[in-house]
Amino acid sequence: MSGPPVWRNWGGTESVTPQRVAAPRDAQEVAALIVEARELGTTVKPVGSGHSFSAVAVAPGVQVDMSAMRGLVAVDAAAGQVALRAGTTLHQIPELLAPHGLAMPNLGDVDAQTISGATATGTHGTGLGFGGLSTQIVGLKLVTGTGELLTVGPERSRLLAATALGLGALGVVTEITLQCVPAFSLRAQERPERVDEVIESFLHNVETHDHYEFFWFPHTGHALTKSNTRVPVETPRSGPGSLRRYIDDELISNQLFRGTCALGARFPAVVPKLNSLAGNVLSPRTYTDSSTKVFVSSRTVRFREMEYAVPLERVPAALGEIRRLIEKQRYRISFPIEVRAAAADDLMLSTAAGRTSGYIAVHRYHGDAQDSYFDEVEQIMVAHGGRPHWGKMHTRDRAYLRSVYPRFDEFLAVRRELDPDGVFENPYLASVLGRGD
Repeated sequence: MSGPPVWRNWGGTESVTPQRVAAPRDAQEVAALIVEARELGTTVKPVGSGHSFSAVAVAPGVQVDMSAMRGLVAVDAAAGQVALRAGTTLHQIPELLAPHGLAMPNLGDVDAQTISGATATGTHGTGLGFGGLSTQIVGLKLVTGTGELLTVGPERSRLLAATALGLGALGVVTEITLQCVPAFSLRAQERPERVDEVIESFLHNVETHDHYEFFWFPHTGHALTKSNTRVPVETPRSGPGSLRRYIDDELISNQLFRGTCALGARFPAVVPKLNSLAGNVLSPRTYTDSSTKVFVSSRTVRFREMEYAVPLERVPAALGEIRRLIEKQRYRISFPIEVRAAAADDLMLSTAAGRTSGYIAVHRYHGDAQDSYFDEVEQIMVAHGGRPHWGKMHTRDRAYLRSVYPRFDEFLAVRRELDPDGVFENPYLASVLGRGD
């Protein structure tokens, strides 16, 4: 009888053949898996939707499929809080919240992840008034490395600060309670601008807009800025019709872009010209829609990604160095560089822990030849005190991470308490946290 199939993540950067795949239906079945694995000396790892580019979710032992644990558990309408089963995907949540007039305060631009996977790896959106998704957690339930069912809430602030963004190192999360807000809409403004002016005004723009980000197209002077303003939910929808949105967001942003990336991968010399053409066809647009439909974009072109958080004020300097690096080394980069910002928070391993942060994300088309682009960009980020996104590619180890996370050793202490035998360890966690620590 054949064993489990090879598992690969969405970006194609990681793969593994697990010893076993299990799909528990409740916390008790999760606990039984963990107890058995502990007795057999093997490991357990939930896999989520596979949208991490790093090896954080690689499960060489028991791979836990959380797809049977989805849906809404409870709603406290007065407090604006909702409890969700851990395998619920981000794209399912708006429909679950809508009958209660609620929404998540902020989102990234991808919604394929499970709520437990997105929060465990530090997924974030943009906006200086908002933290990452993990900061929305006010309580959770998880099964520890000894099989204990543990409930964590605000009264256990130390545990919450660790488990809300736990890398899968502290237990298998089975339920998450989110602090939501009344449903709202966004007025989105997208404009092509000169990249020099965009970088120069970045710090001002993130201060003056609810949500601000931009995408720079390497080898060009073009950037696309996105500014979102929060407006009442009853604000009428406006802007391009469904046909125009389909042309912009699917035909151009995905299908045409996929073709140009493939052409650039085969003939790298044409990438600057293709990027210049793409930049020249950008046009401004303004529209209003529900928050989720504005925050989230369709991303079907496969890529590899590395993202670092740096102190907000260092973003312009770091970007200048990346631009000079691309020119000097003659890299051919078909994917735009994405720049965002987020509020400081107090979670132990949040990339924004203790500091207001700017995020610089670099991408490569999955079909591009391997080179040293990510490595050299990473050195720039490190020089600026950067913290790598846990779900994206990087090469930082425990020694470096301890130097940039003030509460790193505190997190390790919680890990020893909740997983004394390393049931949740995998090679990635051994590298970034230390083996058995």
